[in-house]
Amino acid sequence: MSVIPLIIECFALLSLLHGAGDALQIQCYQCEEMKHNDCSTPEYIVNCTVNVQDMCQKEVLVKPDGIHYRKSCASSGACLIASSGYQQFCTGRLNSVCISCCNTPLCNGPRRKRPVPSAAMSSRPLLLFPSCFVPLLTLLPVT
Repeated sequence: MSVIPLIIECFALLSLLHGAGDALQIQCYQCEEMKHNDCSTPEYIVNCTVNVQDMCQKEVLVKPDGIHYRKSCASSGACLIASSGYQQFCTGRLNSVCISCCNTPLCNGPRRKRPVPSAAMSSRPLLLFPSCFVPLLTLLPVT
């Protein structure tokens, strides 16, 4: 079995999803330590740094005086490390800290009703990633 067609197919898929060479800019809500206000109104919308800050971050802190929010633009690496590092402190109780990351415009805003899942092509590429990489892993030498 040749892996070349599989590699080409995966590369084409990744290029399609990434936009191959396009400048990527996302808009997020941004605020510091807002108490009782989740700062999801137009005055808090910012343009993130092109090709650097590719995610939106949301922090929800439970303090003695109530819930506090921090929202910002973030790089995917920094946001994902922060969210996984604080996962154990995300309890919803007093002194809880929950950090979440997302990569669509204004996704760190208010929660919306979940759309009914559909078979739209836009959701399919993410499901195809394992089909690209799992077969390639079988080619790695066993040590």
